Amino acid sequence: MRTAWLDKNIKWVFTLPAVLFVILMMAFPIFYTVRISFFEWSMSAVTPPRWVGLDNYIELLNSERFWQSVKATLYFTVLALVVETVLGVAIALVLFREYKGKNIAKTLFLLPMVSTPVAMGLVWLLIYEPTIGAANMMLKWFGFKPLEWLGNVNQAIPSLAIIDIWQWTPMVCLIVMAGLSTLPKDPYESAEVDGASAWQKLIYITLPLVRPTIIVAMMLRLIDVLKTFDIIYATTQGGPGSASETLNIYTYMLGFQFFKLGSASSLLVIFFTIILIFTLLMIWIRKRLGA
Repeated sequence: MRTAWLDKNIKWVFTLPAVLFVILMMAFPIFYTVRISFFEWSMSAVTPPRWVGLDNYIELLNSERFWQSVKATLYFTVLALVVETVLGVAIALVLFREYKGKNIAKTLFLLPMVSTPVAMGLVWLLIYEPTIGAANMMLKWFGFKPLEWLGNVNQAIPSLAIIDIWQWTPMVCLIVMAGLSTLPKDPYESAEVDGASAWQKLIYITLPLVRPTIIVAMMLRLIDVLKTFDIIYATTQGGPGSASETLNIYTYMLGFQFFKLGSASSLLVIFFTIILIFTLLMIWIRKRLGA
């Protein structure tokens, strides 16, 4: 009897743990965050949440600090994503070639990706130190003026982007190399017969064929860069002033420094919407390019 019931409902028995996990760990937090975004609450056990409707959203959209954080988030994202993609593809093309010591070079190149972001943030804090840091020592060695790096309003975001590029370009490279390993050999053999140069094979065969993989890598990095928190908090905490205060950092400030849980939740809902729009845009571009 029991065996017959299991055979009949086996598809539900196997999928139930995954469904429960999604409901408890994903659906419930999203629903709770959306609900709290319509309340004013300071995490007090004495004062219950007070319904304010759309006031939290209206207050945020009229806030200059919110738009500054949007600008910082987009600036950091575009800068890091573009450089990581270009460098990742270029390095993947180099590392994919056959040469002596290839495996050692690949292992060394992938090391930044496995390091802890907060620890690397502290290391880069020392590298960017204006007086004794290695970054300014190198600039002086090449005859350039020292920079303030993380301490300058205009240099903070590019400096943070350099850290992200250093750590996560290997990930783009790794994904592109996986795509390169699956390319068919027939087009290259035909190109050899037609006398195509190495540059022509790269432009007309390799890049078009590996384009779907590059777009997937960009999509993964886009989502990750948009929600970067650890490196920024470990180095600048959103400073100087609010120059490097991205949406994630601003949400943390609202929630755990100002204890405005309602505003922080509404900001998270807006942030989630922005990430969703960018992801859908990347999917649309991928389909548009026939990738």
